[in-house]
Amino acid sequence: MSKHSVVVMGLPGSGKTTFLAALWHLVSEKEVPCKLTYVSLQTGNIEHLHEIASQWRAAKKQERTAQGGDKLVSMILKTEGGNPQTVTFPDVAGEAFLRMWGLRECDETVAGWLKEPGVLLFIHADKVTVPNWVIDEKLLMEDLGLPLEADAEPEKVVDWSPDVAPTQVQLVDLLQSMQTEPLNVGPRRLAIILSAWDKASGRGLSPEQYLARRMPLLDQFLKHGLHSDWETRIYGVSAQGGDYDDDNTKLADAERLRDIDVPSERVSVVYAGGKSNDLTEPLQWLLT
Repeated sequence: MSKHSVVVMGLPGSGKTTFLAALWHLVSEKEVPCKLTYVSLQTGNIEHLHEIASQWRAAKKQERTAQGGDKLVSMILKTEGGNPQTVTFPDVAGEAFLRMWGLRECDETVAGWLKEPGVLLFIHADKVTVPNWVIDEKLLMEDLGLPLEADAEPEKVVDWSPDVAPTQVQLVDLLQSMQTEPLNVGPRRLAIILSAWDKASGRGLSPEQYLARRMPLLDQFLKHGLHSDWETRIYGVSAQGGDYDDDNTKLADAERLRDIDVPSERVSVVYAGGKSNDLTEPLQWLLT
């Protein structure tokens, strides 16, 4: 039996837990054809997996993985050829990656997980912080009658913080860290998951085009900054299928999703080879 580990990366709120919930539903319920099929759970709290899958089926927002609440899920999945493979997913809280970017710190356990050869990097397609142009800020402040920073009172000037850096800057820095010691392990496969793809697909762009237009720095780094022995693919993934209810709000979109007879059909995975409901597509590529 082959053993593979896939590290799940992403800033807070990037869709990692929702993906795991939908994946567990797909492989355990077997409602739609998948390239990888479920055999058994090796490591992980099955009650937790059932709980997040239940929330997913009910179209309820997931609670994010809390800092220090990192979870390890290991399951045996079988390929189309019948070869069973043990796949391990460390679900690391997004705050761990913020610490790597902002404080240059990395927990020893997280560092160990980041040495795996397969990487799922999640980016929420609808929550990308983009750079602000100085001229745009200047014109906006003039329209609002606000003083420019140079004219503002010193006590009102806000110092720069790592937290306000554009999404693509933070992600490029994280990927650079994984190419240097002590995280560099040589060849890797990197699957970029543009989550909440239903929010971006209306622009008529492929996942590759969307990333190039929305995050050009990251796009250039993926093409020219990664080591030559890294391979990359980009997937547009809608694991929810729309907006979900939270504790205080009921949404018509969530009701529509609950009315779908086969919950797995909410899922959409778009990639260079086509489109499917199969969330195991990127995993299957990482394992081959």
